[in-house]
Amino acid sequence: MNIKITNFYYLIAGVLAILFAFTHAWNGQSAVLPTLNIETISVGVQTIFTYVWHIITVENLVFGIAFIFMSFQTDQSKIRFSAWLIVAILIVRLMAILGVTAFFDASGLKDAIIDSIAIVIYVALIILGTRMKKKQLT
Repeated sequence: MNIKITNFYYLIAGVLAILFAFTHAWNGQSAVLPTLNIETISVGVQTIFTYVWHIITVENLVFGIAFIFMSFQTDQSKIRFSAWLIVAILIVRLMAILGVTAFFDASGLKDAIIDSIAIVIYVALIILGTRMKKKQLT
């Protein structure tokens, strides 16, 4: 059995995505979600906010696992569409984060800088992975 990493960009993107999943879950459980445990917010709203938060956590985990598997594929042309689809999702996610933040509290945009930089780096790694030529992969 000869398993070889054919796309290091995808491998790094996958590891980062899994790291993002764990830090997102940890940040949510330790800092964000506990602030919802106040009497003015119903249990139903708290539940919705919690699962919406963790949808992003699970999405990051799935993307990470997918990119790790994709990093071992010998025919990268077969998975390139999946990588571009994930890039599109990440860009729309970033636009939603920045748009909603700007709409409700433009001063909060400075708090989104680190998340924005992480997403841009993540997207850049994926795009670099999609641009690898067949000769570079062997």
